[in-house]
Amino acid sequence: MVDKPEMWGDHAVTATDLHVFPQEVTYAGVPSFLRRPYRKDLSDVDVAVVGVPFDTATTNRPGTRFGPRGIRTASVALAFEEKVYGWDFHPVSEMKIADHGDLPFDFAKPADVPDQIEKYFTWMLEHDAMVLTLGGDHFISYPLIKAHANKHGKPISMIHFDAHSDTWPDEHDDGVNHGTMFWHATREGFLKPETSAQVGLRTVNDDLMGFNVFDAPYVHSHGVDKVIAEVRRVVGDELVYLTFDIDCLDPSYAPGTGTPVCGGLTSHQARAILRGLEGINIIGADLVEVSPPFDHAEITALAGATLAQDFLCLMARAPWRQG
Repeated sequence: MVDKPEMWGDHAVTATDLHVFPQEVTYAGVPSFLRRPYRKDLSDVDVAVVGVPFDTATTNRPGTRFGPRGIRTASVALAFEEKVYGWDFHPVSEMKIADHGDLPFDFAKPADVPDQIEKYFTWMLEHDAMVLTLGGDHFISYPLIKAHANKHGKPISMIHFDAHSDTWPDEHDDGVNHGTMFWHATREGFLKPETSAQVGLRTVNDDLMGFNVFDAPYVHSHGVDKVIAEVRRVVGDELVYLTFDIDCLDPSYAPGTGTPVCGGLTSHQARAILRGLEGINIIGADLVEVSPPFDHAEITALAGATLAQDFLCLMARAPWRQG
């Protein structure tokens, strides 16, 4: 009988140890986020990475339904180093992180999808796993925030990176529009605007609903250290949900998105701010609006994967998780 080879590929479907760093080439194998093993069973998982390939709420260019797949594919290039650059550790060493695959939903009934998302994530959070979600358009944050607020006790605070406030009023109570979800969530008592921060905005909305806004010109003129200090002041020790719309980045850094706006943050600025938020009480996070059909050379998908990896670092250092 031939001896079993020392190296096996397809770590995502063959590995059993959630702390192992795979030795796979970037251009082969089954892609998962950071080559994490796929797991549907959450009983022994600290963080589950899950995709929500939904983009029916978009108002401009579609294609974010391919976002989770694109981010996973780009992320395999990050799955080698045993420390994340800019941090002094790797979250894979400190947490059991699994790729949970994509959320199942009925694409033929788009109006029902938000409730399906909320119910599924409520089930996930009952297992006491933290969740990192890959979108999909930004409307998915609405049911995600509801699920997290119901788990941890509403209202919760939010740190929101975006080119848009997404607090425009919706003429429909049950509307599915990716520019209105934080208007809904605030009116319904799931978000606490006074201890929430929005970073990178550069579109006009006369009613910001009491959110603390540090728009893109503020970031550029005051610098990342000032932004970090202000965001930390605003959120304090509150339980915080982090949501990052990739169009917060300037289109030169993230061309593959549905609603690009000039004058945005650089990828360096975004990552520096995230690193400066180490120690906040993050309870969950999403990375949304990556649209691979409009991307070039995986620029946007790689940015999304890199930022999502930073989210995992923040999760590993969350004080509430330390007990």
